[in-house]
Amino acid sequence: MKKVLILGSTGSIGLSTLDVLARNPDQFELWGITANSNSAQLLEQIRQYQPEYAVINDEVAALDISKKVKAEGIDTKVLTGAENLQELAGHDEVDIVMAAIVGAAGLLPTLKAVEAGKRVLLANKEALVCAGPLFMQAVSRSNALLMPVDSEHNAIFQCLPDGQYNSAQIEKILLTASGGPFRGKSFQELSGVTPEQACAHPNWNMGQKISVDSATMMNKGLELIEACWLFGVSSDQIDIVLHPQSVVHSMVQYRDGSVIAQMGNPDMRTPIAHALSWPERTSSGVDILDFARLKLDFEGIDYSSYPCLALALDAAKSMGAMPVVLNAANEIAVDAFLLRQISFLEIAKIVEKTLNSTNFSEPVSIDEVIALDSEARVIAQSLIDTNQQTKVSAKL
Repeated sequence: MKKVLILGSTGSIGLSTLDVLARNPDQFELWGITANSNSAQLLEQIRQYQPEYAVINDEVAALDISKKVKAEGIDTKVLTGAENLQELAGHDEVDIVMAAIVGAAGLLPTLKAVEAGKRVLLANKEALVCAGPLFMQAVSRSNALLMPVDSEHNAIFQCLPDGQYNSAQIEKILLTASGGPFRGKSFQELSGVTPEQACAHPNWNMGQKISVDSATMMNKGLELIEACWLFGVSSDQIDIVLHPQSVVHSMVQYRDGSVIAQMGNPDMRTPIAHALSWPERTSSGVDILDFARLKLDFEGIDYSSYPCLALALDAAKSMGAMPVVLNAANEIAVDAFLLRQISFLEIAKIVEKTLNSTNFSEPVSIDEVIALDSEARVIAQSLIDTNQQTKVSAKL
């Protein structure tokens, strides 16, 4: 029986993980859950699963939840704050940590789980995008088992012998991308896109931030950077291919001409189940493919339609400080778009201006990563504020 901690249990990955755990009660025990601000959903999860621990970022919400669960006779210990979050991630009782906190906020607790030598199910792109070399050094030192959960990275892992990249045998990694809800549209056609339209992904059910990243294709650029660190390759050893059906999740092309692909319905429970139980296989609840009805299309990418992806590819080639700045600026810009403060097309402009704002030095410690992340966020927010002031002045 493996004890599981879910960092980010109220998000889409967290909910899918809970579903997989519930299907395999003889193998896994839910030990802990955490949330940022969704107190109502966290309370319902405590009532349903009654884990040992629950953490929520909001102190007032934590007190309220704690009173309610005690009154109901539930023994779950309700905690608050980043320190408790990190302490649970490295707790001796935990066997598996699902790292599903969206954004740079997930970096420190995920790193803590790695340093403690846990099996870490990595759904947080930013841990590797922002701190790739430091993160992988920690994995090596602690002998933690790092299992990729993103459908693309999990697919690559499954297509490689024992999840290891061998440059003597492999020609290319082929990273597939659906193209999001605006595939086939020109850059100019997207000027009036609303947050609702950007979040309406044709294949996947995801949170708002990830959905917008899929629409801009920034998510694919972040995934490429993450793949470089996960598999020890350079960005020019990875190609991105549009595949609108999201059935082939990624491929590995070998030097003898063979291409091995991992396929399945677009449902995150498949990679979650794989990462939980590897090298064994366990039930995920996902429907099997019906090959009699299957249609697969592939095409190249018009990078002029996806300026965020182009910026991410440049950052992947430069590495150093650029991925940290790219990710921080993108998080601020996407949040501003969701709040209708900037347009869809202005997301890429804010990110580009932040990247070009100054010469950032490469961080050599986690503290420097966090400081650089904060600096880039301030710059990006300042650009957004100036942009809004300019628009107001133009109307007067």
